[in-house]
Amino acid sequence: MSVPRLRVPKTAKKGEVITIKSLIEHPMESGFRKGPDGKMVPRMIINKFTASFNGKQFFGANIQPSVSANPYIEFDAKIDADGTFDFAWTDDKGVVTKAQAKITVAAA
Repeated sequence: MSVPRLRVPKTAKKGEVITIKSLIEHPMESGFRKGPDGKMVPRMIINKFTASFNGKQFFGANIQPSVSANPYIEFDAKIDADGTFDFAWTDDKGVVTKAQAKITVAAA
């Protein structure tokens, strides 16, 4: 898998709801398509995505074969303290790609 692209604000006010955007390059082969040789192309998708803040998971998704290549995931989070977001994408081979982003709570 490639290096994920993240869009996470660097600062937020305490209690603010922020939007987090992620994109990762992956062919997301569904397993329902035949290759040039007429044989079925094996399934190879990202099947799980998780997001944690300061070590506590707050968002997760089980991804199915109908998701397009290069999956884009957008979600919101309420920020109450400084911290680190940890993101993980897992594919069918068990390969886990991880990324981090830090956020600081700005003075009101």
